[in-house]
Amino acid sequence: MLLKLKKSLGQHLLISPGVIAKIAKLAQIKEGEVLVEIGPGTGNLTRELLKYPFKRLYLLEIDKEMVEYLERTITDGRVIILKTDAVNFNFNSLQENQLKVLGNLPYNVASLILENIIYYHQLISEGLFLVQKELAEKWLSGKSWLSIFILTFYDLVYLMSIPPRFFRPPPKVISSLIKIIRNPKAKIPDLPLYKKFLTSLYQNRRKMLRRKIPESLLEKVSIRGDRRAEELDIREVLDLYQLWTKSH
Repeated sequence: MLLKLKKSLGQHLLISPGVIAKIAKLAQIKEGEVLVEIGPGTGNLTRELLKYPFKRLYLLEIDKEMVEYLERTITDGRVIILKTDAVNFNFNSLQENQLKVLGNLPYNVASLILENIIYYHQLISEGLFLVQKELAEKWLSGKSWLSIFILTFYDLVYLMSIPPRFFRPPPKVISSLIKIIRNPKAKIPDLPLYKKFLTSLYQNRRKMLRRKIPESLLEKVSIRGDRRAEELDIREVLDLYQLWTKSH
């Protein structure tokens, strides 16, 4: 059955059996793991995942027609299908101990979905995502607030590029497969406050730091006031944040 894809939802289905099989293999699914697949669409990757010995697989799909199609065609008892939006989904509601998350993320909301995942980093140990290549490179760069937000809690690995011809309809951009692996050392109790700090720090990114942060604080962490946020490495950002929290 051919379902009509919705442009408003940024739907591009991965249709290459070889690439799908490789993604499932790279997920390194172990016996007893609980998986979440974001945006399964017609279930192309889902069916490949069913070959592995996981305990449970939650499918998060926002499109009502896709949900109905999945309910008709996926009969494996380990699969639970939820009609929901991954942008604001509460992963704690699944009441699982640890999750591994996979997904072909819609280009228009990929950043919002990953931001939401960060808030559940204590629950989500790993993730494997298909995103726009340009976006993956931006996240890896450490030069934006979201990039630092991700890299604070996860190691980010670029696995491979995937050309448009492997999708239906073919997107106008190259896609990338990336993996996130939780950093167990990350200890930041107040994530909304950390986000507030980062968004403020990286706003007007060409502006010198001394116009955003008091020079007295910069001096305490040996950061020159004429530098810009995009020039900082993650260690410097974290040092600055720890000092900043004490003054707020």
